[in-house]
Amino acid sequence: MIISVASGKGGTGKTLVATSLALSLKEKYSVQLLDCDVEEPNDHIFMKPVITRSEEVSIPVPMVDKEKCTLCGKCAEVCEYNAIAVLGEYVLTFSELCHGCGACSYLCPEKAISEVPHEIGVIETGQAAGVDFGHGKLDIGQAMAPPIIRQVKNLVNDNKVVIIDASPGTSCPVVEAIKDSDFCLLVTEPTPFGLNDLMLAVETVRQLGLPCGIVLNRAGVGDGKTEEYCARENIPILLTIPLDTKIAGFYSQGISLVEGIPDYKSSFIGLYEKIEEVVIERSSHP
Repeated sequence: MIISVASGKGGTGKTLVATSLALSLKEKYSVQLLDCDVEEPNDHIFMKPVITRSEEVSIPVPMVDKEKCTLCGKCAEVCEYNAIAVLGEYVLTFSELCHGCGACSYLCPEKAISEVPHEIGVIETGQAAGVDFGHGKLDIGQAMAPPIIRQVKNLVNDNKVVIIDASPGTSCPVVEAIKDSDFCLLVTEPTPFGLNDLMLAVETVRQLGLPCGIVLNRAGVGDGKTEEYCARENIPILLTIPLDTKIAGFYSQGISLVEGIPDYKSSFIGLYEKIEEVVIERSSHP
């Protein structure tokens, strides 16, 4: 089973939930944790993995042969991302905008465009306290997170419980991370900002056709509107974590919730069992 952990608003506690779930389940299941927040991965801070393998990630970007090029402009016409432009006697390429789709080289009538690898980041894998661990790191100054996320997701082991930690928001990197999941956990906080972004995240998840449930973090603040929204939209709140300075203290030291307060392990095991029930029910009534 693949469980993705997402949110609308940043800072709601996705990493806290993803790492605590992985550490709680490892005693009963084979678990794999993949950090797909490649612009700012931080699961490793709490999991402390031993990295055993590192692999560069690159995308193919166009290189124009000036001898063959007739400056027809077909490449610029077919590029959806404006990563190539024909200006007078020059063809300009912008690797930072290129998505590596290959349309320009494939459709060039003169076959004047070849593709060269452009490094954008790295993926690292290893072991962390009995959990298979993997994450991606986007190079500073690069904009294309989805290709690295796809590479990280290629590590998915179908024989394990896979937990994917997505980036905040509802943009392309989030969609790339959570699609193909069996269930999406949305972590939120009971504040106006948390509710606003939760509503956007729910809409995104529903567009992808994924079942979802809520982890309400820092419960005890706010005005109850988040709970009202979940009840109105028939979205189950599967776990509630109270606002607790003790939790914040452990977190600030790089100590996961279930390591700092072991009693929470049973709560996260219960969370997984609730998710499992939903997934099994959904599979039996497609």
